[in-house]
Amino acid sequence: MICGMADIELRHLATMAAIAEEGTFGRAAARLGYTQSTVSQQVAALEKAVGGAVFDRPGGPKPVRITPLGEVVLAHGRELLTKAQALADAVDRFRAGAGRIDIGTFPSVSTLILPAVVRRLLDEHPGCDIRLSEVDPEDPQIGDLDLAFFDGRIDGDVEHVTLLDEHYLLVAGAGTFPEGPVRVKLLDGAPMVAWPPTYHQKWLERELARAGAQPRIVFRAAGHETILSMVRAGIGSAVLPWLALHASDARFDDRLSIHQLRPSPTREISLYWPAGRTRSPLAARAIEIAVDTATGLPGTYHPTRREYVRARSR
Repeated sequence: MICGMADIELRHLATMAAIAEEGTFGRAAARLGYTQSTVSQQVAALEKAVGGAVFDRPGGPKPVRITPLGEVVLAHGRELLTKAQALADAVDRFRAGAGRIDIGTFPSVSTLILPAVVRRLLDEHPGCDIRLSEVDPEDPQIGDLDLAFFDGRIDGDVEHVTLLDEHYLLVAGAGTFPEGPVRVKLLDGAPMVAWPPTYHQKWLERELARAGAQPRIVFRAAGHETILSMVRAGIGSAVLPWLALHASDARFDDRLSIHQLRPSPTREISLYWPAGRTRSPLAARAIEIAVDTATGLPGTYHPTRREYVRARSR
């Protein structure tokens, strides 16, 4: 019997499913683009392989009826067809030109580095399917993602490349502070506009406190542009990541001044991918573009390592 099972082909199961859904060999043939004799031949081959009839054929225009054996074959056959489709989808995903790539990201990267990756991938592979999602900063996981940008460590069996060390900068109204770097301690008790207490904002406020400053938060708002608008209005200063400022027009606004902080809150931004999983050409190209983009950024960027690092969970 095992030898007979080996003779079952997916096309036989697909034909059987079509007959069960359409009710007749003729309608199934029309749906599949086969001749009715081809459908009959495939059913005969399937019945030979399983050792019994899978349909009762009343003849004429009456619908066929599936046999008890056929019910068993159809139930398991549909499972095999679903798995075969999943396999086909995985192969399609691997193909660079018409494949799919799932990328996890977070706000700062999404303003500058990720757009460059997406734009160049679409230019080089117009048919690719790029799907983006936010990485949960409280519990970062690779999961089914092909790539994930993150500013901390992602545990598990992963590999990564460090793209850059991103500094946080002080943005203030023009003339609020003398030109040049500003010591963090000068922000102690100073009015400040900030993000809501998200994961990243909590980290920043801990870093400022560690350096001797607990600013007086006068307004919290989600969105760098909203924060900059409040700084322009004069209610306080802000400490924002370099990526966000570089992507905005704040550098060219004479109502604002931007200062390095001493010491500077800094976070390491990396690009992760699953270890041991063959990277598609699309994912490999995305890594190259991300590294090139980070390397080419001007200003206070300090790209660090360029090698790939294996980081297995302990």
